Amino acid sequence: MWLPLLVFVGLLLLYRWYRQSHILEKLSDKYVFITGCDSGFGNLLAKQLDKRGMKVLAACLTEKGAENLKKEASSRLQTVMLDITDSGSVSSAAKWATDIVGDAGLWGLVNNAGFGVPLSPNAWQTKAHFAKMLNVNLLGPFDVTVHLLPLIIKARGRIVNVSSCCGRLAVVGGGYCPSKFGVEAFSDSLRRELRDFGVKVSMIEPGGFKTPMSSSENHVKSVEQLWSNLTSQIKDYFGEQYYQKYIQNIIHLTENTSPKVHHVTDCMEHALTAVHPWARYSPGLDCKLYYIPVSYLPTVLSDYLLCRLLPKPAYYLR
Repeated sequence: MWLPLLVFVGLLLLYRWYRQSHILEKLSDKYVFITGCDSGFGNLLAKQLDKRGMKVLAACLTEKGAENLKKEASSRLQTVMLDITDSGSVSSAAKWATDIVGDAGLWGLVNNAGFGVPLSPNAWQTKAHFAKMLNVNLLGPFDVTVHLLPLIIKARGRIVNVSSCCGRLAVVGGGYCPSKFGVEAFSDSLRRELRDFGVKVSMIEPGGFKTPMSSSENHVKSVEQLWSNLTSQIKDYFGEQYYQKYIQNIIHLTENTSPKVHHVTDCMEHALTAVHPWARYSPGLDCKLYYIPVSYLPTVLSDYLLCRLLPKPAYYLR
C-alpha cells in the first residue's frame, strides 16, 4: 500500500530537483542591481555574482562600503551611493543604472538593504521606531522597484526581495515583523502582476544568520535605551525581571545564528540564474524546521509555543 506512494513521492522530488537544476546560459551578458552591499548578504552576493561573470551594479550606503567592495571584486563590478529611504537618491541611482544598461535592460534587482533594530515589546517603542523600520524594509524596496521596473520589464528579468522568517511568523514586537509581512504581500502582488510580462519575482525568507545586523551588542544597546526612556508606569507593569530576561532572550537569539551566510546568497543566486526559480526560498534549519511549520499551525497552538518563551511581566505575577 505504501510502496506506490513512496515511489510517487520519490519521483516527484527527483523531478523537482531536476527542474530546478537548470541554469541560464550567457550570464555574463546580464546586469544585476543589488541594494545594501556595504556588508552582510548584499556584500557577499555582489562578490559571488561578480565571480560568476555577471555585471553587478552594487548600491552602497557609504563611501567606505563601496571602496572596500571594489577592492575585493573585478573591474566589472560598479558601485553607486544609495539611501533607499530618500526618493531623490533612488531616482538618481535609477538614472545611473539606466545609462549603464542601455537597451539590454536590467536582468535582476535584489532588494536586500534592510534594518532590524530595535527588537522589543511594542509598548516600549514609538511611532518613529516603526516608521524608520517600515521606511527601510518596505517603502524603500517599493520605491527602488518602481523606479527600476521599466528596465526589468525590458529584460524580462527577475526581482528578488529579501523578507525573513519573521515575515511568516511574528516572533517579536516592533516594526520588523510588520515590515517583513509587508514585503511578503508586496512580492506576492508583484509576482502576479508581472507574470504576463515575463518577469519572475522571488522572496528570500532567511532564518537567523550571523551578519552585522544580527550583532547582539547593537540589539542589547537598543533595548537598554528603550527601557531607560519608558515611563515609570510601563516599567512597573513589565518589571525589572522581565527586562533582564528579555535581554537574555535577545542575546540568545542573536548569538545562536548560523555563520553559513552563503546559504542565503546561494538562494539569491539561484533565483537570479535558474531557468525555473522558486517563488520562496527559506534558508536556515531554524526557518525550515521551526518558523515556517509553526506559521501553519492553528493560532492557539502557535500562540502557545511562542508565549511560553516570553518572560512573565510583573503585572501578571501580582
